[in-house]
Amino acid sequence: MEVIQILAILFALFAFSRVVLRLRDAEITTKEFIWWSFVWIMVIVVAIVPSTVDFVSSLFGVQSAIDLIVYVSIIVMFYLIFRLYVKIEKQEHAVSTLTRAVAIKQAKK
Repeated sequence: MEVIQILAILFALFAFSRVVLRLRDAEITTKEFIWWSFVWIMVIVVAIVPSTVDFVSSLFGVQSAIDLIVYVSIIVMFYLIFRLYVKIEKQEHAVSTLTRAVAIKQAKK
């Protein structure tokens, strides 16, 4: 096993432990816990058996395993950015609603 594989496994285990702690502290939902657990378990699997990426890339018709990793990473990042955008929009709407309510309440005094 290569040094980079060992480092990837150690990092994934550390990240997974952070996910478990966030769930225990109720900072993430069960759905988010399942998602991040899947991500870090897949990192561990790929680190232990790198040929799995070659197999999956051949299924999708991608010539290089690293290309598949880059493509999937970009897609996942765009999805996560979209989710963050939606959450920020909800927060902005909630702040606007709260600000209006406070302004109306203070105007009535």
